[in-house]
Amino acid sequence: MNFSIDEFDYELPAGLIAQHPAASRSDSRLLCAGGEALADRRFSELPQLLAPGDLVVLNDTRVIKARLLGEKASGGRVEALIERVLSEHEALAQVRASKPPREGSSLRFGASLEARVLGREGEFYRLRFPDGAPVLELLERHGSVPLPPYITHAPDSGDESRYQTVYARKPGAVAAPTAGLHFDEPLFAALRARGVELTWITLHVGAGTFQPMRTKDLAGHRMHSERYEIPDATAAAIDAARGRGGRIVAVGTTTVRCLEAAAAARGAVAPGSGETDLFITPGFEFRAVDRLITNFHLPRSTLLVLVSAFAGIEAMRHAYAHAVGQRYRFFSYGDAMLVDRMPR
Repeated sequence: MNFSIDEFDYELPAGLIAQHPAASRSDSRLLCAGGEALADRRFSELPQLLAPGDLVVLNDTRVIKARLLGEKASGGRVEALIERVLSEHEALAQVRASKPPREGSSLRFGASLEARVLGREGEFYRLRFPDGAPVLELLERHGSVPLPPYITHAPDSGDESRYQTVYARKPGAVAAPTAGLHFDEPLFAALRARGVELTWITLHVGAGTFQPMRTKDLAGHRMHSERYEIPDATAAAIDAARGRGGRIVAVGTTTVRCLEAAAAARGAVAPGSGETDLFITPGFEFRAVDRLITNFHLPRSTLLVLVSAFAGIEAMRHAYAHAVGQRYRFFSYGDAMLVDRMPR
C-alpha cells in the first residue's frame, strides 16, 4: 500500500521549536507512547521505564565542523556543507552559491584554506583540499558546527558541546543523532544499576537527513545513503539480549535504520559495515528493534514516516497532537518520546 506524504503532516507553532537545549541533558521531558496510553515523564526517569535485561543501542558517531563559509575566486559568496569525507584530502559537499562552481575552480574559506572543485556527483560536489593536514583536521580549524536550518542562532561554544552526544567517538556525521543528546553519565550509571545493558553502533548522519520529500508519494522517494558499522560486541549483545528475553531499545532513528538495514540484508543483526539507503515506511517488517527513543520530527519528513511505521500512523498522530497541546519542545534540542513497536 502506498502513502502520500500529506498523511504525515501536522501544525506546529513556531514557538515550540527548541532553539537551545535544556539546562541539563536528562532534564528534558519524555512522552511515553505505548499503545493508546500516553504518559508525561522526565527523561531522567528512563531507567524506571526499562526492564533489567533490556539492551539500549546508541549511535556513537561524532558531528564534525562541516559548514564552511567563503567565496569563489570571482568573489561571489559560497557556503559548503561537507556531506562525507572520502579520503584524507577529498570530500563530498553541498555547495550553495549564486552560480554553480565550475570544475577546476577554487573555493576560498577564510584567509588560509582553499579547495578545488573536482566535479559534480549527483547533487554534491567533489572537493579536493590541500595536502598536509587531513580534511577532518582542516574542518576542525576552519569549519563551524552544522546546526539544523530551524535553529536560527549562529553556532557558539555551547553548541559545540551540546550538539554532540557525551559518548560521541567516531567523527563523520554532519547532523547529531539527537535522541542521544538526552543521555549523561549519571543516567548511564542509573541504567546500569537497573540491570539495563548498553552497546553502540556507528551510523554517520548525512546532510540528506534534512532534505525535503521531493515526491508526494512515498514510493517515489529515494533516500540518501549513509555509512554504518556494527561491531562484533554489539551483534553479540543483541543475540544475548534476545536469548534472555530482553528488549532491544534503539536510541534514535539512525540506530533503527542501521539495525534494520543489517537485519534486512542478512536476516539478523550481524557484525560488519556497509551503506544503507533504506527508507522505512508503513508496512515495513521490523526484525531488530522493539522500542524506540526518539525526538519529535519535522512535519512531512522521512523521519516522521519511520516513527509512524514503527509505532503506527494513528498512534503518532495522537502522540504529536498531545505533545503540541502540552507544549513539548520540538526537534533537535527538544524533548523526547519512548515508543513501542506496533504489534505485528
